[in-house]
Amino acid sequence: MTDESKKLRVGEALVADGALSSDELAQALERQKQSGQRLGEYLVNEGVISNAALARTLGRHLGVASCVLRHGLFDQSLLEVIGESEAKRLKAMPLFRVRDEMTVAMAEPQSLPAIDALKRITGCQIRPIFALDANIQEFNRVQASENVDIDVFLAGLQESDVQVVEGEKVDEGPITDVDQIVEGSPVVNLVNLALMTAVRDGASDIHIEPKRNGTRIRYRVDGILRELMNPPIGMHAAIASRVKVISGMDIAEKRLPQEGRIRIVAAGRGIDLRVSSMPTLLGEKLVIRILDKENLEIRMEKLGFRTEALDTFQRILKAPHGLALVTGPTGSGKTTTLYSALELLRSPERNLLTVEDPVEYQLDLINQVQVQESIGMTFARALRSILRQDPDVIMVGEIRDEETARVAVQAALTGHLVLATLHTNDAPGAVSRLLDMGIEAYLLSSALNGVVAQRLVRTICPSCITKYYPTAGVLADAGLTDKTGRAFNKGAGCLDCHNSGFRGRLGIYEVMDVTDTIRRLVHVAAPTHKIMAELRNQGLLTLREEGVQLALRGKTSLEEVMRATRTDDETGEHDGDARGKEAA
Repeated sequence: MTDESKKLRVGEALVADGALSSDELAQALERQKQSGQRLGEYLVNEGVISNAALARTLGRHLGVASCVLRHGLFDQSLLEVIGESEAKRLKAMPLFRVRDEMTVAMAEPQSLPAIDALKRITGCQIRPIFALDANIQEFNRVQASENVDIDVFLAGLQESDVQVVEGEKVDEGPITDVDQIVEGSPVVNLVNLALMTAVRDGASDIHIEPKRNGTRIRYRVDGILRELMNPPIGMHAAIASRVKVISGMDIAEKRLPQEGRIRIVAAGRGIDLRVSSMPTLLGEKLVIRILDKENLEIRMEKLGFRTEALDTFQRILKAPHGLALVTGPTGSGKTTTLYSALELLRSPERNLLTVEDPVEYQLDLINQVQVQESIGMTFARALRSILRQDPDVIMVGEIRDEETARVAVQAALTGHLVLATLHTNDAPGAVSRLLDMGIEAYLLSSALNGVVAQRLVRTICPSCITKYYPTAGVLADAGLTDKTGRAFNKGAGCLDCHNSGFRGRLGIYEVMDVTDTIRRLVHVAAPTHKIMAELRNQGLLTLREEGVQLALRGKTSLEEVMRATRTDDETGEHDGDARGKEAA
């Protein structure tokens, strides 16, 4: 292929883009021959087209995005990793890094040797973006300033699926004009990129944190915080203001915590975001909770229950009235379990109502009430009002105090099925917690149908699953001293799981069925260890034993089970043991 044919195609592409007329192209080709310059260089030098228009057309011609480099656009720390001399040789300028993917402006974005060299140097996957050779060489001679001008940051950082958030909605069309984005609002694009990356990777939260030399943005995937990006110094206030504006918060108030909510449309689906701001010594910290209904798995069979535990839980839920509790620490999946129970129970013949703080997901055929303590709409008050709405099933987001607990127990005793959550370490600990709240033992024994305690464990990434032999100490902690020499599964770590070895989570569940024997123990306010002993006699598996069963089935590693259930073993005694032993 000759240079002239390439020039002709570029010229025709410029005409097709509307950057150049046919007559201008003909005149330029004639004069360009005399100048000895490349066609694009000649057109820019003569002022016929702009650098941005040429880069945009050439990028489209090469099948990649394009950008025009400006001061403050590139990350000096990434340039230092590559090295200025190597960047000059490869005609490349690193722009931005998101986890293990680096976006690099390249004069030859289709050069596989150059991309392979950048991969080898940086250890990252390379996303090439086209920039003019002269533009790159100019900026290879520029040292990045410590103070970044946010008005010229972030060109070329948009992925094809990153869409603009404007007033609680994401536009349907993708961004293609990168230079126009830079001239517009780059902070908007950075926030969008963080949101879309988190949504794509199934994150539950985004943390935007100030630090002395910039901003740290992390996100939580499978319960573990991971670094997402590190925008340079000078951007934190603008990022915080952008998030506060779209979530309906007061951007002028930086001394007090605030809460807000955003609804965006991304990848063709609606996603709710809850935002919380907190003032710190270095600036405002924001946490964005991502409520993506597509990631909500409410089919009970998919949550991780063993067959026997699932049968017991479903039997508890099929009772016409009574109290069913789900317990566990924050982030253990209690709300999802309750939603799966509602999914099992909902029907046109039943009136289901919930009181939540806040309502995380909206479900059909269910009337959901949100707590607003600022106006006096507490759990207890909402629950009392719900009782006058002729309910069949009531779900209480959390029992936090004696008043709420008492109303819930009374509702369960008067012909309603009540589902609720508590914070306890294990299933029998829920009994002592309610007794400590002031609920009489005889009332609780009559109302309580069952308790489910749960944790979430990360599951092994199917792309890098491998075999390993746990140490003798791990086997002893798991109660598997007879399994010495047995191979277990674990993840070796790969790009699909961000080198963690895990992808996705499953629940482990300790299900306490209130049989007649257990009911008598509750009636006399028996200590937790006695209730647990009787449950063990009835065949109950503890949370750790449930997790070990999951590891034996190859779904997770023994170390992950130990991590998820460590609190129970380290505390040495269950909730209420001390009080119960004194009573005994």
